[in-house]
Amino acid sequence: MHDQVRKELEAVLEDDMPWISVLSTTACVLHHGFSHFHWTGFYCVTAPNMLSVGPYQGGHGCIWIPFSQGICGAAARSRKTQWIRDVHTREDHIACSSKTNSEIVVPLLSHDEVIAVLDVDSDILNAFSKEDVVFLESVAELVSSYYHPL
Repeated sequence: MHDQVRKELEAVLEDDMPWISVLSTTACVLHHGFSHFHWTGFYCVTAPNMLSVGPYQGGHGCIWIPFSQGICGAAARSRKTQWIRDVHTREDHIACSSKTNSEIVVPLLSHDEVIAVLDVDSDILNAFSKEDVVFLESVAELVSSYYHPL
């Protein structure tokens, strides 16, 4: 399934697409590609050490997430993927949705700077595999390659 979704994503992304369109298209392809993805989207860096909700699929997301808070903030702050099998075991988890039980957050980098995070939540405990993590890291790298600041 990962290979099929990756091929679909590569087929629809274009070099001259606006960044927001790349993010929107990616969120849609990912969300509809996997039944265990309950919320799929991006939080973008919009101010120093601050993320704000970007394109996503699923229920509402949090509007603002400081780098100092939550799993998305931890991914942005550390520049490392956060793979959380049970979000209820993390004191710093921000419950944007009470239905979220597990989560993967992958930072997107451009010139070694965090530009966004890819956040995928599931309503199933321990929903994600190592293959999901590796796949989402490769998607984050692909999506980052389309970033061109204004």
